[in-house]
Amino acid sequence: MAETPLSCDCFVSLPPGSRDDHVIFGKNSDRPRDEVQEVVFYPAAAHPPGSSVECTYIQIPQAEHTHAVVLSRPAWLWGAEMGANDQGVCVGNEAVWTREPVSDGEALLGMDLVRLGLERGGSAWAALEVITGLLEDHGQGGPCREAPEPFSYHNTFLLVDRTEAWVLETAGRLWVAQKVTAGVKNISNQLTIGTEISAEHPDLRSVARSQGWWDGEGEFNFSQVFSPENPPARMELAKQRYRGGTALMQQHNGSVTAEVMMSILRDKPSGICMDSGGFCTTGSMVSVLPRDPGLPCIHFFTATPDPSRSIFKPFVFSERVGPMQRVASPQYGPDDPARRRPRFQSQVDRRHDLYKAHQGALSNMDASQGALSNMAASQNEGLAVYEILRDLESQCLVDILAMLSGELPGEELGDLFFDCVDAEIKFYQ
Repeated sequence: MAETPLSCDCFVSLPPGSRDDHVIFGKNSDRPRDEVQEVVFYPAAAHPPGSSVECTYIQIPQAEHTHAVVLSRPAWLWGAEMGANDQGVCVGNEAVWTREPVSDGEALLGMDLVRLGLERGGSAWAALEVITGLLEDHGQGGPCREAPEPFSYHNTFLLVDRTEAWVLETAGRLWVAQKVTAGVKNISNQLTIGTEISAEHPDLRSVARSQGWWDGEGEFNFSQVFSPENPPARMELAKQRYRGGTALMQQHNGSVTAEVMMSILRDKPSGICMDSGGFCTTGSMVSVLPRDPGLPCIHFFTATPDPSRSIFKPFVFSERVGPMQRVASPQYGPDDPARRRPRFQSQVDRRHDLYKAHQGALSNMDASQGALSNMAASQNEGLAVYEILRDLESQCLVDILAMLSGELPGEELGDLFFDCVDAEIKFYQ
């Protein structure tokens, strides 16, 4: 049997693809089933000249200034699967394999590059320049999951701000990028950039020629030249998800909203929402980036697996943002098995409060449904809980639309993420 594909999905809609004058970003993070994904906030900071930052595996020079960021990330690592900064930039990554060999040696993970791009980039293009510069200086590689068995890949990225989006596809230190200024676009575990290239590594074509992958004649097609001759099974299987995502985005082209993007991330027939097998959707994010710079950007996170049985909670950057304890995992410091060498020789409990409450509620519902005498009551009770939570989510969306239309002050949403998390935990209990 073919292996279930490790296949995240990233989406963006820019006017006129969006119903309103908003850029809409979305991502499902598909990771090992039992991996905990946390949501964390780091404020903007100034750093002394010459200081360093410890990423997941390696230390690199720190920037003198880093932007405030909110991140959804696997709890064992430093970087992020997806996130946003206070400049209105969103970034998500995808695993990909190319003709360039993947290194098991420790370097920057693609997830490290997501966080670094957000911390250092004030626009989508600036974040792209950060990532490509760091690729050149430090490379990419290292174990991409919390397990002793080696598993590494290269990365593609979707970088979005209030005015445009960039698709960045990499092969080792090489890269190519495509600018998107209107309509809808999605990426998965595929090389999607063909001949419509907006920017590229200066050695990209010469390397392709020297390796015999391109004869230098005719138009250069990146995806054809750099796609592996024998791609991994998960990369081939992910093509169905990519096509499904493209079809859903085209179906809603011209009417995409935050609510529509959430429905796409919850779609199971397309495989975008994964809830079975060794990999599943462990975290989801949707962002609304108004074109009007006077309006705040809104970022929704589940912080729990399976968006079809989770709710999206809105986050707004403000001076009132505090510690996010109920969606942040325990810290183990230097004793963390992800930091000790040899790495990943043991497991620790990384579950945060919301994750425990969510998984406990799902386990109880699923267990109750196994007993015929209790099945109807259990299903009704479970549906009632999710109907209440979806009503909460819908009311949040109503409040946000009111705020973006000027009917509600933006400061009123400063604590909404924390209020929603607390309310969700209480409902599960």
